[in-house]
This record gives sequence, structure tokens and C-alpha cells, in this order.
Amino acid sequence: MFEVIKAFIYGIVEGITEWLPISSTGHLILVEQLIPFRGTSEGFFDMFDVVIQLGAILAVVILFWNQIWPFALTAKSRRGQTGVKSFFKKDIWILWFKILVSCVPAAVIGLLFDDVLNALFYNPVCVALALIVFGVAFIVIENWNKTRQPKVTKLSEITYQMALLIGVFQVIAAVFPGTSRSGATIVGALLIGVSRTVAAEYTFFLAIPVMFGASLLKVVKFGAAFSSTELLLLVVGMVVSFVVSLFVLRFLMGYIKKHDFKVFGWYRIVLGIVVLIFFAVSG
Repeated sequence: MFEVIKAFIYGIVEGITEWLPISSTGHLILVEQLIPFRGTSEGFFDMFDVVIQLGAILAVVILFWNQIWPFALTAKSRRGQTGVKSFFKKDIWILWFKILVSCVPAAVIGLLFDDVLNALFYNPVCVALALIVFGVAFIVIENWNKTRQPKVTKLSEITYQMALLIGVFQVIAAVFPGTSRSGATIVGALLIGVSRTVAAEYTFFLAIPVMFGASLLKVVKFGAAFSSTELLLLVVGMVVSFVVSLFVLRFLMGYIKKHDFKVFGWYRIVLGIVVLIFFAVSG
């Protein structure tokens, strides 16, 4: 029962931190240091902290369904068009092609170096440093953006070149836990002139194939021989992260229409310093 409560806590942390640019993986690694699972297989947590993100991804699919579903199956959605082409939403197909372009850099790095990166960087010190460095980056970039007008204010205005550049920034998060996948892609998008709202939405949609792919990779490496307890922990973590994500996504989209990301930068810096002090003292 206590392990289920831990999975519930992990789900809450995942649901909050997956979408706020403060690093879900970094927070889960730190929580695992404080309340680790007991009685689970070796490597279970490395798989768990990725796979429970599927719950958070499902929240995106539900909340943004009309913006990401590329098929027009009803007469209303076909807008009076006829023929085979009327069943396809061209603008959404183009968006998904751009998202796939953004996925390529992280997919290559993940497939080739996943185990190496886990061994080198999945530790509290690296997480803390990544939190601080990208916290500073958010503050600097937002201050720089104050006098600039975004060049891209619609998802359709993101070019394939921009999509690739955003994907390159996502690689930073794939390499360094604590960076934040959403934080890295939002920073990259802001730097190339994308508005905050569009940067956030594109980041949400980009998470769908990225996290499905990462989860599949982790499950394949872990194997399908889950114990009943491990399966229960996964289900609890995913369900809780899904419910929490529904609220967090709505909050964030409302927040960024009136505020910048600097508050998250300061949070990252403070948390990073606290983590460094905590592990220096406890070590």
C-alpha cells in the first residue's frame, strides 16, 4: 500500500512538471532519492519515470483533439468539401510532418546513446546544474524578448527549418535530465521568434510522438515481465499524471497569455541550489 502511495505522489509530480518548464524527469529523479520504490525489479524506476508520462500525454490528446486529429470524418468537419481529399485536414497533416522533423534529432540520440546518457547524467548533481543553467536561460531570454515582436504567431507559420531547430534544442533535454523537454523546446522556439503561446502548443504536440517513442524504448529494454505490483504502480502513476495534467495544461495556457516564463526560471534556480545543498550535506 505504501508503494502505491509513492506512485500516487510520483503521478502528481509528473502531471505538474511535465508541462511547466521545470523538468519532470529531474523532479522524479529527486523524488526517487527521497522516497524510492521498494521491492521492485532492477531498472524499474528508470522505465517507470518515462512510461507514466503517457498519462500526461493523453491529457494533451483530449484537450487539443480538434487541433491534432488530421481526419475529417463528419460532414461538419469536412466543411462542405467532397471527394477523398475532404477526409483529410491538410493543415494538420502539415503540422504533424513538421513535428516529425522536430523528433528526428532526439530520436537519433535516444536510440544510440540512451544507456550511456543514463549512466553519465542521471544523478542529483547534474539535475541541479541543469535546473540552474536553464533557469538563468529563461530569465535572460525573456528579458531579451521584451522589446522584440514574435515573427511566428500561428502554428501554421512554423517552417520546417524552425521545426528542425526546435528539435535540436530538444536534444539538450534528452542528454541532460533536469533541463526539461518543454523548457528546452520553448527556449529554442522563443529564440527563433515564436510567440509564447505557439511555442507552448507546439511543445505539447511534440511531446506526443516523443514520449510514446521513449516509453516504447524503455518498455522494450525493461521487458514485459512486470510483477502485479509493478503493473499496479505504473497504472496508478499514469492515471494520476493524466488527471493532474488536465488542470495544469489549462492553467499554463491561461498563464502565458498574460505572463512570461521568468517565474519558472527563478524557481529552477532556487530548486537547483536547494538540491545541491541537500545532497552536499546528506552526502
